[in-house]
Amino acid sequence: MEFDELQKIWDSQTKEPLWVIDQNALKKHILTKKSQVHHITRISELLLTYVYTGGGFFIFVLNFVNHSANLSMYLLAGWMLATGLYSLIDRTQRLKRENVFVDRSMLGELTHAISIATYQVRLSRLMRWNMIPICAFSVLGVWEGGKSIWQALSLLVFFVVVYGASGWEHNIYKGKKRELETLQKKLQEEESTH
Repeated sequence: MEFDELQKIWDSQTKEPLWVIDQNALKKHILTKKSQVHHITRISELLLTYVYTGGGFFIFVLNFVNHSANLSMYLLAGWMLATGLYSLIDRTQRLKRENVFVDRSMLGELTHAISIATYQVRLSRLMRWNMIPICAFSVLGVWEGGKSIWQALSLLVFFVVVYGASGWEHNIYKGKKRELETLQKKLQEEESTH
């Protein structure tokens, strides 16, 4: 049987052309991807805000109660509090920007998902860079606190491992964003041919 004959049989049975994209399934797929990206971003923002703010307060109070003169630990507490505040402000601004996305078409939903994914990649990159001052303040704080060189080196090794793991996580976010951008490009090509 020739391809044209098969296509005619398919068309007559389903009343749809053989090479058609299931619009409902595609929109559901896009909404699922958008929901996943939004969920990851929301959890990341909240974790960053609570962990950095809570950690900063904890370190500050601990140093204050112990009458510590360890400047690096006070700087670490300040840096962590500032990072928590930054995360909260950044989240608030992102939520305000979401009002711009009123187009609920497939392409509009996909554009919104890409916007959230781009934000998540940027946030992840910033937090990776943020580990450098946190590592420096922590290692200096251990050193100033009179701990052994081995404790400071162990802490440094810990931060190197965490930095590597955060790179792996960052690449996952970049991959999700790339996947959404590829889907957007295919949709735009599809729309331009029709």
